[in-house]
Amino acid sequence: MAYTDKGLTVTPILDTGFGAELGTPEVNPSWGGTARVGTQYLFDVSNIEADGTVVKKGTRRWAHSLGNALWHTDSSFNQHRAKYSLLLSHSVPDTGCATEYADTRQSWKDLPAEKKAELRDLVVEHDLWHSRRMASPEHYSHLTEEERTKKPPAYHRLVQKAPNGEEAVFLAAHAKRLFTPDGKEVPNSQNIIRDLIEHCTLPKYSFLAQWNSPGDLMWWDNRQSMHRAQPYNEKMGPRDVRRSTVLDDGEGSHGITQEEIQRLDLGSNDAPIVYDIPVPKVDAGNGVTVMAA
Repeated sequence: MAYTDKGLTVTPILDTGFGAELGTPEVNPSWGGTARVGTQYLFDVSNIEADGTVVKKGTRRWAHSLGNALWHTDSSFNQHRAKYSLLLSHSVPDTGCATEYADTRQSWKDLPAEKKAELRDLVVEHDLWHSRRMASPEHYSHLTEEERTKKPPAYHRLVQKAPNGEEAVFLAAHAKRLFTPDGKEVPNSQNIIRDLIEHCTLPKYSFLAQWNSPGDLMWWDNRQSMHRAQPYNEKMGPRDVRRSTVLDDGEGSHGITQEEIQRLDLGSNDAPIVYDIPVPKVDAGNGVTVMAA
């Protein structure tokens, strides 16, 4: 849902009011950038530093933000997944900006029955650093110790139950590897993931929402959608958007159990993927997402 030109102005609508009424808010990890917004319940997904200057190309924060331009589901890399995301604009650059959304419920429904049978029981390893390596390999070929220890991978069923009881695919650029129910890694996982994301984001399943003015609010359900942001570019002015994420409290909200993760020995090989397929790459110079070999 997009609420535009409504003039919403106060950040507490997300962290102490409306957002909190929807469920338990997710806490932003300490490295996630809370100094400027002043609360651990908001994610600062702007291009503005704590001192008010615009993020510069070549910095680690710039590199981290490039991953937001890949199709993803918020916080799928956490073992406790997210239900809703609410993104409030405080300023919009003169050049404009947009967020694109895709329907992972209808797109799954439209897959052939034999393809659904192949995919339905698979487990996905979601790794934040996988998507960051894809978007900015030169910056994320090596992680800091803080990054490595504070955000390990998470494991979720590929196919989940949507709020209306139908099936939906739970997928993101964070998806690194696929596993069978008995813990065997699926060969060519990245090819399968890439093809499924491409299917789910076909034009008939996606739409583009423009940010028009400060006070615009976008609200989506991570259990049955993916999204991607317009990437940063050097010509973009200040873009101040702040997100509140509500934790899921329904079936499958915590992914597969820790006992199952240990029994199947998942996560025993956390080496970066060596890509033999085209990798999504963000061209931060002109603000578009392209494919790079």
